[in-house]
Amino acid sequence: MHFLNYLKNVLFLSLFLFIIPNQVQASDPQDLLYHTLETLYPKGVLNLKEKYSNKVILAVNTASGCGFTPQYDGLEKLHKKYKDQGLVVLGFPSNDFYQEQKEGDEIVDFCRINYGVTFPIFKKGSVRGDEANTFYKNLAARYPGKTPKWNFFKYLINKNQELVALYPSQESPLGGQLELDIKTLLGDKPQN
Repeated sequence: MHFLNYLKNVLFLSLFLFIIPNQVQASDPQDLLYHTLETLYPKGVLNLKEKYSNKVILAVNTASGCGFTPQYDGLEKLHKKYKDQGLVVLGFPSNDFYQEQKEGDEIVDFCRINYGVTFPIFKKGSVRGDEANTFYKNLAARYPGKTPKWNFFKYLINKNQELVALYPSQESPLGGQLELDIKTLLGDKPQN
């Protein structure tokens, strides 16, 4: 009899653990942007939902001391090329991989002087685990197992605030699948 009670408890717990993550994933897609975060550039506080509803978003965790740091140039070119069509690139500096030693204005100066960055740069913070900023925590809760594996890991979010694709650090911002996917989301038909 104890074994049957044990088995019932295990089945109930398994069902409970299976249902809860699905409920988080199935929540209102608008919740993905329901965060207010501090920005380094432009300096201030930004409500993601108010500012970026109905935009295609490319969110990237960045670092100034990484081998992929030159991607800032491609990200800026991508931002300039498609911003008037509804794309926004969002940079999230992070030291999660021990390659962002700069702080605050040093990060902004580095990005602007070396790469001419004009897209929003958020306050340095974690993008993984318990210390992650609220936006990245929400992404991890809604899409388990899809957290940044390294610097310059890219999330592509459609106008309905749904994650549609992930791109590894090696994926160049320009001239590849990422740019094709952005064009598709913006309503451009890919050319053969």
